[in-house]
Amino acid sequence: MTTRILPAAGDPDAARALVTLLSQLPSSEPAVPVPDSTTLLDTLGRLAAESIDELPEVVLVHERIGPVPALELIREVALRFPAVGVVLVSSDAGPAFFSAAMDSGARGLIGLPLAYEELAARVQAAAQWSVGVRRHLGRGAAELVSGPGGRVVTVSGAKGGVGTTFTAVQFALAAAASGRRTALVDMDLQAGDVGSYLDVQFRRSIADLAGIQDISPRVLQDAVYEDRTGVALLLAPADGERGEEVDERAARLVIGALRARYELVVIDCGTQVTGANAAAVETADVAVLVTTPDVVAVRAAKRMVRMWERLQVRKAEDTAMVVNRWSKHTEIQPALIEKITKTRATRTPVPAAFKELQAVVDAGRVQDLDNRSTVKQALWTLAGELGLLAAPEAPAPQPPGASLAVRASGQVARLRRGREG
Repeated sequence: MTTRILPAAGDPDAARALVTLLSQLPSSEPAVPVPDSTTLLDTLGRLAAESIDELPEVVLVHERIGPVPALELIREVALRFPAVGVVLVSSDAGPAFFSAAMDSGARGLIGLPLAYEELAARVQAAAQWSVGVRRHLGRGAAELVSGPGGRVVTVSGAKGGVGTTFTAVQFALAAAASGRRTALVDMDLQAGDVGSYLDVQFRRSIADLAGIQDISPRVLQDAVYEDRTGVALLLAPADGERGEEVDERAARLVIGALRARYELVVIDCGTQVTGANAAAVETADVAVLVTTPDVVAVRAAKRMVRMWERLQVRKAEDTAMVVNRWSKHTEIQPALIEKITKTRATRTPVPAAFKELQAVVDAGRVQDLDNRSTVKQALWTLAGELGLLAAPEAPAPQPPGASLAVRASGQVARLRRGREG
């Protein structure tokens, strides 16, 4: 059996040394090294979307990879791609660091300078483990390849006032109504308004999880508010200065814990780029950027996308652009915004109809928005377009000649009937 190996090393000399030695291993197929954590996650995500069989058996992560630290990157790969064996290459092979690597999900540690025998042994062990996992999971593993739980979608705003939080809330409500176990996280850490939009006050927030190294299900449950809408809420701190407690590491740990428990995690990232929400956007399966069709907002969207690319957070073409407050009479249309920002504009723009929203926004209960609202219909359609809704159950087989006279119930069905009307 041929072992496919993907090296990840930011140092060109280290990458060349890895590939040279890997090429000498029997039955090995080293891929072209990836230079950073963003490229590694993008590559694995693209391969996983095709098939679990396309993923390499082994990923080698060099200690000087960036911008995400090596141990955090290993944790992310282990969570999102559990059928891949990750091996860390480091100059520190001491017991404490070895234990930290294992806790992060590594399947082995190779010391520097590289030695052929150690490299061969660690790669072979990781490859055998990977093959065993895939055999155990079987062909149905394609559904599990993104890690325990489900998907993560981030919603960011090009600038303030474009409808970021409203969009994130409606995405979460739509997913919960479709039957998915959904969490909504407010990572607009200094000015989060998710609680205000849903008329929720809760003593716990994401800041209470910031200093915890191992977020157990019980600890997470204490910080999450189970709303009557079916959406689990992890709110921003009431005191904005506490947002500084949630750094990049804390954000990754919280997202990993939520991903392990919920089918869908929707994160409102606000309009400011911090270490925490940048980590969220980088690790998200779907990254949404909300803009309005005006010059100022489109320029801000372009600025945001360029910043993400400079920081190696997200590529423009991997970003879904949602155009809010759209009208067919608007001079700036989604196709032009897509061309300017180099993003992927979604097929469904959200119409400009604030009169439909004013009553529920003023009351702080956007969950009560009428199903006949064109804004709600567009956003829930967008949730389906982005793959956030649960797939409908297959209808039961009907006897020959029988006609289907069953009409679905629930919020999604009511929305559909409102749209038809």
